[in-house]
Amino acid sequence: MILQSLSLVNYKNFEAEAFAFDAKINCFVGANGVGKTNVLDAIYHLSFGKSYFNPITSQNINHAADFFVIEGQYQKEDREEKVVISAKKGQKKVIKRNAKVYERFADHIGFLPLVIISPADRDLITEGSDLRRKFMDGVIAQSDKSYLNSLMSYNKILSQRNALLKYFAANNTFDADSLEVYNEQLAGFGSPIFEKRKAFIEAFTPIFQQRYAAISGGAETVALSYNSALSQMPLKHLLTNALAKDRTLQYTSVGIHKDDLQFQIKGYPVKKFGSQGQQKSYLIALKLAQFDFISKESGVQPLLLLDDIFDKLDADRVGHIVGLVNEDHFGQIFISDTHPDRTEEVVKKTRQSYELFHLGAR
Repeated sequence: MILQSLSLVNYKNFEAEAFAFDAKINCFVGANGVGKTNVLDAIYHLSFGKSYFNPITSQNINHAADFFVIEGQYQKEDREEKVVISAKKGQKKVIKRNAKVYERFADHIGFLPLVIISPADRDLITEGSDLRRKFMDGVIAQSDKSYLNSLMSYNKILSQRNALLKYFAANNTFDADSLEVYNEQLAGFGSPIFEKRKAFIEAFTPIFQQRYAAISGGAETVALSYNSALSQMPLKHLLTNALAKDRTLQYTSVGIHKDDLQFQIKGYPVKKFGSQGQQKSYLIALKLAQFDFISKESGVQPLLLLDDIFDKLDADRVGHIVGLVNEDHFGQIFISDTHPDRTEEVVKKTRQSYELFHLGAR
């Protein structure tokens, strides 16, 4: 899959800009604040229907305008594909593929597979379980439509069950039969999600461990652990046992929405016991394993976005990542960096076609 061209109108700091891509490695260079990361984010936006850095649509519109348009022209499996995303303040975002509007954004997920490596990834280690669940769900959903549909249905039922619990508390009432309907539905959607997550981690972990060993030189062992209460008993039983607690809290305290991924190094949490360098290697290995997994499952080479990695990583790690592009299964790559000379020196070593796009102050 190749992104042939990108057009931006009123997207973030860009009023109007267009890029044509003929090389395997495409580098956006320039001082801080000129919009390098915003270009990568626009490419991400075309794949996922939202920004990687700010999912609030209205905040991605240029301050001087009331709408934005992102347009990408792709070649995928010998077909030309045009994707356009537009948003206007006060209106719903629109995603079109070949001039046809998607009725559901979810139908677009996975069509343009993409992996991004960014300094913002550190939140996967430092922040709460919701980000790690989103990472896991995002990888699975890019190659499994039924998983995404089940997850959306589960979240809808969860919201309805929580609203009912709040209603019971506000009106000093309780209806066990009504709650049981939601319990049945949550179990119906949640149990298959649990099984798919468990199977995913089993398949994903060896890929991740291989990537980490290559980056770190095999210096230490790493692991991923999937933590879910559903490992102990079925969701239906969990919901029944937690009824008194849920009525007190006025929300659903058990279920797959409480699952977590544990990141471990030498058997200990990487958040507490991993050095900065080990944490960076861990995150890069996660993302490269994500690339490998999606490539295998979808049969399509994802686009790979490398945001500001030269400033955040040492030369050895950067050299390893960029050196990977010489492997046959890596496709088109987009890089942002503040130093053109440094970028060119690294990408020259890959013996691949490359182009530097110099962005100026705006």
